[in-house]
Amino acid sequence: MDTLSDVLSTLRVSSALSSRFEGRGKWAFRFPPYQHVKFGCVLSGQLHVWIEGGKAPAVLEEGDFYMLTDGQPFYTASDPDLPPLDGPTSYNAVRGNDGVVRYEGVGGQALVSTAGGRFTFEDDVAEILLRHLPPLIHLRAKDLQSHPLSQVLDLLRWETTRSHLGAEVASSSLAALVLVNVLRAYVESRRQPQGWLGALSDPKIGSALSMMHTQPGERWTLQSLANAVGMSRTAFAERFKSLVGSAPLEYLYQWRMTLARAALRHSEESLMQIASHVGYLSDTAFSIAFKRSTGQSPGHFRTESRRG
Repeated sequence: MDTLSDVLSTLRVSSALSSRFEGRGKWAFRFPPYQHVKFGCVLSGQLHVWIEGGKAPAVLEEGDFYMLTDGQPFYTASDPDLPPLDGPTSYNAVRGNDGVVRYEGVGGQALVSTAGGRFTFEDDVAEILLRHLPPLIHLRAKDLQSHPLSQVLDLLRWETTRSHLGAEVASSSLAALVLVNVLRAYVESRRQPQGWLGALSDPKIGSALSMMHTQPGERWTLQSLANAVGMSRTAFAERFKSLVGSAPLEYLYQWRMTLARAALRHSEESLMQIASHVGYLSDTAFSIAFKRSTGQSPGHFRTESRRG
């Protein structure tokens, strides 16, 4: 499994494809803060999207995708100069039995059609993924002609037109496809993306991340990681921190604790088994490290998470 897939699977991404929106005339909506990630695509027409207190609206054309990552209130509009209405209230008032939101704005017949949804992540390691992403990612259709997202657009258009057999499973799977391919397209569109995603595409640091993820129980040291990717210890430590945002062994510790939390929540493994899997020689050493990370003992964490 590649590192991006490893993180997304460990995060237990919950994805949902929301209903289709069709707006005529002039309109503008404000949406409240959200958790983790929102996404959308323009099926037809032209859409303005911007974040509260942010830069000028991004203008999206048919076939464009966008992703919102910082949880701040945001706006969508056919005319950004209009006073915005409350988005959720307005949507709920005109949502049809087929789930499609059809809104009649002020004058004109111009139609804007969109599909969108959300991703939420179970674990706080989402911060690794989102830390260095811009608050608004805008991917233009003209740059996606040979990218899988251009085919996903047609599937989104189909799935949001009306109810189909297996719609719930298909919608969730489509949303997950959007997440992976938007992140891929974002990385590919930039010479050197910042943060963790950019680090994945760096030959040396990407290899080190892959080793940490595929072999979390290995007795890694700063020197052994540097040797494995053919760098000096100092150069490796400096480059890793500049790209990832944390020191190599601190990142490894965070990743091990992420795996431990997932195992405590979802498996029946003993503490000794989990400790061995994430690189600790005893359950006592593991328990000390886990409590330092979470403020709870592994046993208490398991009980509380299962109860929740």
